[in-house]
Amino acid sequence: MLKFPENFLWGGATSASQCEGAYLSDGKGLSTADALPGGKTRFQTIFSPDFDWEIDETKYYYPAHSGIDHYSRYQEDIELFAEMGFRCYRFSIAWTRIFPTGIDTEPNEAGLAHYEKVIDTCLKYNIEPVITISHYEMPLYLAKEFGGWQDRRLIEHFVRYAKVLLERFASKVKYWMTFNEINGALHFPALSLGMIPRTGSNDKQLVFQALHHQFVASSLVVKLAHEIDPAIKIGMMTIYATGYGYDCHPANQVANMEKNQEINGFCCDVQAGGSYPSYTQRIFKKYRVKPLKMATDDLALIKKYPVDYIGLSYYMSTTIDVIDPERAKVAGNLTGGAKNPYLKTSDWGWQTDSAGLRIGLNELYQRYHKPLFVVENGLGAVDILTENKKIHDSYRIDYLREHIIEMGKALEDGVELMGYTPWGCIDLVSISTGEMSKRYGFIYVDKDDEGQGTLSRYKKDSFYWYQKVIRTNGKNILTKE
Repeated sequence: MLKFPENFLWGGATSASQCEGAYLSDGKGLSTADALPGGKTRFQTIFSPDFDWEIDETKYYYPAHSGIDHYSRYQEDIELFAEMGFRCYRFSIAWTRIFPTGIDTEPNEAGLAHYEKVIDTCLKYNIEPVITISHYEMPLYLAKEFGGWQDRRLIEHFVRYAKVLLERFASKVKYWMTFNEINGALHFPALSLGMIPRTGSNDKQLVFQALHHQFVASSLVVKLAHEIDPAIKIGMMTIYATGYGYDCHPANQVANMEKNQEINGFCCDVQAGGSYPSYTQRIFKKYRVKPLKMATDDLALIKKYPVDYIGLSYYMSTTIDVIDPERAKVAGNLTGGAKNPYLKTSDWGWQTDSAGLRIGLNELYQRYHKPLFVVENGLGAVDILTENKKIHDSYRIDYLREHIIEMGKALEDGVELMGYTPWGCIDLVSISTGEMSKRYGFIYVDKDDEGQGTLSRYKKDSFYWYQKVIRTNGKNILTKE
């Protein structure tokens, strides 16, 4: 029987821009997420050289503007999380609710008061808040006027923002993460770096420079947090996609090694390991990146203040094939890759691989010897609401059960695992397509891809299943009950 620690943090995860809505309420400023149009062509639009962060509601629908109205309904939603038995709730704070433009000298008290109520509601139900400081959004002003994180001045603005949060909530919130899926910047710089083609997102020199600024900012926040309260834990958050060579051809194995270093290793080596890895020069040579601009104490700061733990999202593995360019391809969270003939494929073309999670957890723990926290994992699928308001999502239960089993095996391997917060524990807007129909939650939200619906909440079959998982601390996981 699999055994999870008694203090294991079972819970769920959301982000502000994908669920809150109320995009201009109570003094909130515009964020980059507010300027992302919905639809399957979302990424094609923001990768276009014509994209300029302008909001044109006559041309596009912007799902972040309304989300699922979690901003107004957080009490109702957290009560449902409590009914499931959540021990923690991972959510993010919208930077623009605290500093509307990012350069404001004084924080917006209405925004701070709102999150204090959210935090207090969690604590009322003995739910530990786990807060992401920047989750794929930033003040639109900083993206338009500064070109995003390529400008070193963003370090100062971000640390000021983080300082306000930490000083306000340090007594109530122990677990924090700085940047969501920081390595996603290598492929989707608009989301985390606030950079688009017009401002250099296709220039790897600028992308790596922007990442360096985030590394420095993260270390400064670790330093600040530990000065405020040594008990605070600051984590990084990375996409982890366990990689395989398609076959035993040495070229595929080498290609897989190099991709794992670039995607899974680089940001972790800096933020968790405390230094730029030895293979940095190979990556920089590949992308023709010249030495980065650094302040004299940047590297010492990064070395002295690494993160306390590693948060990761895991949805799928990737398969590398450089031998056969005609090999069938699949989509993915960070990158796609060759189609793995041994894996199932989701409604959105992502291949599911629960064993890859165990492999990835072992790879991370053996390399960094830091606690790990699976803060995103889940199945995006089309759910059908029946006439009697039921959702029979056995496919989601199967997916989650298989991944939890592999986490249990990783614990047996000796991996130090803090907790598990499946992604979007309540249906929310997909970051990749802006769709509601790509559902992840234990709770169904009545809203469609065009923004129509009652916003009523309904419990899925997976709601009751996960409730029992938490109640038994995973002891029932080997059954479908």
